[in-house]
Amino acid sequence: MASHIVGYPRMGPKRELKFALESFWDGKSSAEDLQKVAADLRSSIWKQMADTGIKHIPSNTFSYYDQVLDTTALLGAVPPRYGWNGGEIGFDTYFSMARGNASVPAMEMTKWFDTNYHFIVPELGPDVNFSYASHKAVEEYKEAKALGVDTIPVLVGPVSYLLLSKPAKGVEKSFSLLSLLGKIIPIYKEVISELKAAGASWIQFDEPTLVMDLDSHKLQAFTDAYSHLESTLSGLNVLIETYFADIPAEAFKTLTSLKGVTAYGFDLVRGTKTLDLIKGEFPKGKYLFAGLVDGRNIWANDLSASLSTLQTLEGIVGKDKLVVSTSCSLLHTAVDLVNETKLDQEIKSWLAFAAQKIVEVNALAKALAGHKDEAFFSANATAQASRKSSPRVTNEAVQKAAAALKGSDHRRATNVSARLDAQQKKLNLPILPTTTIGSFPQTIELRRVRREYKAKKISEEEYVKAIKEEISKVVKLQEELDIDVLVHGEPERNDMVEYFGEQLSGFAFTVNGWVQSYGSRCVKPPIIYGDVSRPNPMTVFWSSAAQSMTARPMKGMLTGPVTILNWSFVRNDQPRFETTYQIALAIKDEVEDLEKAGINVIQIDEAALREGLPLRKSEQAFYLDWAVHSFRITNCGVQDTTQIHTHMCYSNFNDIIHSIIDMDADVITIENSRSDEKLLSVFREGVKYGAGIGPGVYDIHSPRIPSTEEIADRINKMLAVLETNILWVNPDCGLKTRKYAEVNPALSNMVAAAKLLRTQLASAK
Repeated sequence: MASHIVGYPRMGPKRELKFALESFWDGKSSAEDLQKVAADLRSSIWKQMADTGIKHIPSNTFSYYDQVLDTTALLGAVPPRYGWNGGEIGFDTYFSMARGNASVPAMEMTKWFDTNYHFIVPELGPDVNFSYASHKAVEEYKEAKALGVDTIPVLVGPVSYLLLSKPAKGVEKSFSLLSLLGKIIPIYKEVISELKAAGASWIQFDEPTLVMDLDSHKLQAFTDAYSHLESTLSGLNVLIETYFADIPAEAFKTLTSLKGVTAYGFDLVRGTKTLDLIKGEFPKGKYLFAGLVDGRNIWANDLSASLSTLQTLEGIVGKDKLVVSTSCSLLHTAVDLVNETKLDQEIKSWLAFAAQKIVEVNALAKALAGHKDEAFFSANATAQASRKSSPRVTNEAVQKAAAALKGSDHRRATNVSARLDAQQKKLNLPILPTTTIGSFPQTIELRRVRREYKAKKISEEEYVKAIKEEISKVVKLQEELDIDVLVHGEPERNDMVEYFGEQLSGFAFTVNGWVQSYGSRCVKPPIIYGDVSRPNPMTVFWSSAAQSMTARPMKGMLTGPVTILNWSFVRNDQPRFETTYQIALAIKDEVEDLEKAGINVIQIDEAALREGLPLRKSEQAFYLDWAVHSFRITNCGVQDTTQIHTHMCYSNFNDIIHSIIDMDADVITIENSRSDEKLLSVFREGVKYGAGIGPGVYDIHSPRIPSTEEIADRINKMLAVLETNILWVNPDCGLKTRKYAEVNPALSNMVAAAKLLRTQLASAK
């Protein structure tokens, strides 16, 4: 019985790759040092899978930054601004595309489907000269082979690559990206030929766009692509892997009719309806890679339920053609539960991280082959039963309060224009008011203070004193820069979700449960295992302290319920909306306590609202309805004079703009600069926005410092489509990951640009 892993986390169990990358970027270590860390990680991952008994082990799922960027490098599709002159793409060009450099901005970054992982969006047009410019896929296959591990090389499929791309600057937005298929197929052929020559017997193409609602023209592109590749693929077993949702019936037909393809991979965790398609018409003699172990969450698999499903599938496709797999790459889950020595033992027994999921996949494969590990299955059944019956999971009062929310609307009583008038009387802000998104740089010293407090090496008194000093510095800096609405900088916070989760009931935390978000950036999602409530105020002390240091408005900073949900590992024993309503009630308590404490501006970040949008259109309205309702629940009880902000970043918002308006926030700040001001096009197309809005004026994910003129130019573009009296001026996102040497001049230029335009607008009257 065969087993397979779609992909594996790259960062390492203790974030080894993160630290190696950042050391290299800071010039503290060499390219060779970075390559050595990477090679050691790859080797340990391959050996771990081989030792566990996995038959189909992936290679080329490792990346120094992102797998889509790796494909851009493979195809030599480097935008001209990076000055690449051909040849093998090296670190300089590669990391410039990912992060920008002193003279040119980075490529756009957006969410990988509905996950919190970000990919680098290819920029393509009719003039791109594709060439085989990165031999990484072949080199990594050979590297594994030299270690005695025969792997399945993994490539992002040609059609998904093009569908995930965007027209380059200066190229008509209507340009058909799929028209480039004929130009990239020859390069895919070269890679496949080299892999065959190196001894590969299998190859995996990830074509996740097949789960989207694709029209017949896009589906035809898959038929065309694999028809052109058929002769080159001859002699190889070819797996097309899909994930993250049910595959639509038409796409299933297209996929199972592709020439030269011998195996199909499906997500049977999120794609439960796909089972019906498989039962109905699975092609004879083909392999089914059944993704039954969840690659998106950290709950232990219900082995007996999965085994039962596998036995049903075995009856359809035959024992020899059924492969047990993960639902998607394990990139989206934490690395190894072994490193969680402080986790509560009962909760720990309910969990499986990537390393444990490999063992689950293998155990299921062996059980199906008649070699069931009875002790392993028995321990799993005990853990499943313990989770179902544990009293710590259920809080009846919370369940009742959340259930009561469903029938009503929870809107603020007054419309937004009347509220903005009331707020302006109270806040007295200039036109084009300036603000930042919330966090300020987290220095080594600051992290040390938090670490020492957590380890009880310093007293609470010493900790509070140190944090207040940091807040005071940040407040003073903003006053010197002449920013209008201030933030306290969030020095007490580790992460915008974890910080809140630590103060809510129903959450558990890991020490090393890191997951890659983009590049070297990792997040440590909390685990929501039970009903959620707020025992005590969470932010009131720090926000009040910060407000007492200035006469300017100080924003209270909160993370919204949908973002807390989408950036956590969420319980899978009740619908997601029920958990979100519970979190919304907890945040509502906090909002009302902040207002009572005299905080007049409260920001409730919903950075991940778009990210949770289901991939299939038929499921989107229901999600948006409860997600938007959850946000409104948090602030429906405040006075008109309390200004509610929200923030969103790094997603395509244009298709959900009406839901964003329906959130009924007073001010929304939103990522704009890195995505070529795509956001502004929605307003050019006639969408009227009556609330305050701050499309980001510069990209904080790059070390580049924009000039006053550049920022003023961006604001002018905004003024062409937005009313002067609703426009705010702010960066794209929080400043936590930047250094003060970058932040100070960038914010100084931002304020100068706002003042310049105020002067111009005043003189134009």
